[in-house]
Amino acid sequence: MKRIIISGGGTGGHIFPAIAIANAVKKRWPNSEILFVGAEDRMEMERVPAAGYNIIGLPVAGFDRKRILKNFNVAIKLLKSMKRSRSIINSFKPDIAVGVGGYASGPILRAAAAKNIPTLIQEQNSYAGITNKMLAKKATTICVAYEGMEKFFPKEKIVLTGNPCRQDLVISKENRNEGYKHFKLDPQKKTILMLGGSLGAATLNKSIVNAFTKINATEDVQILWQCGKYYFNEMSNLQSKGEIPSNVYLSDFISRMDYAYSVADLVISRAGAGSISEFSILGKPVILVPSPNVAEDHQTMNAKALVDKDAALMMSDNIAIDMLFDLALSLVKNERDLKTLSENILKLAQHNSAERIVNEIEQILNKKDGDKK
Repeated sequence: MKRIIISGGGTGGHIFPAIAIANAVKKRWPNSEILFVGAEDRMEMERVPAAGYNIIGLPVAGFDRKRILKNFNVAIKLLKSMKRSRSIINSFKPDIAVGVGGYASGPILRAAAAKNIPTLIQEQNSYAGITNKMLAKKATTICVAYEGMEKFFPKEKIVLTGNPCRQDLVISKENRNEGYKHFKLDPQKKTILMLGGSLGAATLNKSIVNAFTKINATEDVQILWQCGKYYFNEMSNLQSKGEIPSNVYLSDFISRMDYAYSVADLVISRAGAGSISEFSILGKPVILVPSPNVAEDHQTMNAKALVDKDAALMMSDNIAIDMLFDLALSLVKNERDLKTLSENILKLAQHNSAERIVNEIEQILNKKDGDKK
């Protein structure tokens, strides 16, 4: 029986791929035991059990680059997390530990490597994070989503697999028709889907509020707006005052993303690696607004990787509030440009990523079993 630890989280961009890998493991080895290790008080502590898997939380937190003094507490939490990680490794006795990024990956994969347990890391971004760069030295295999990652990792360890995506994303005529009914949208109008992530993105929300007058005057376009949980009360107040145009559908979180993607003619989004992988597989034209609040500005790097291949448009965060919807309302009516963006982003898609990562896990475990003999 295979025993596998999967670690990471913090955002949906880390959690959805982790769950996709776990599901692919279960499909290949139904009797396998999977244990997730995440960060206490983060999203994974809810999402992972909802997907049917056990999870243990570590008291780990990220370093605060702006407020250095706060890092004393961060260091204490890291030491506690290392101690708990060693205990988890000793009690669960995994055959392999898989890290998908996020705060918890560091302590648990280091504890596994210290016990000579093989580790696999999955780097989702085109610019590698600090945790994965540190873990790479001891990692057996490094699965990546972008070409050219040898500037961060040893070339001989790298395997291009792409990022695993949610498995319920199917674009179809049936889902498109159901989507129009579900969101109460007009099938005759062009649809812009704006995604701010599960918590929301302030710049994206401000950009649409700033453009209400223009949107209201553009009668042949409608907006499906996911504002995020953090901003929903504020935006609901605008709706109750009648300030949100009738051609805008407001939601805090969209559970039926298959419907949302099916109705979308154009997507506006941050440039997280998981989201970009979904847009690529589905061939969705997209305007990317990279978040400035991420480590090493990796979202800008992700976006540029697409822009360089004419597979997406990018707008910087500092001008998006004033200019984003001028671009979006124009682009959504330009069939030729939408078609070009769709065709080019499809060329970058990496399919069956979770299964390909499990192939690498299987190779590592087979070698481990062979070495034992």
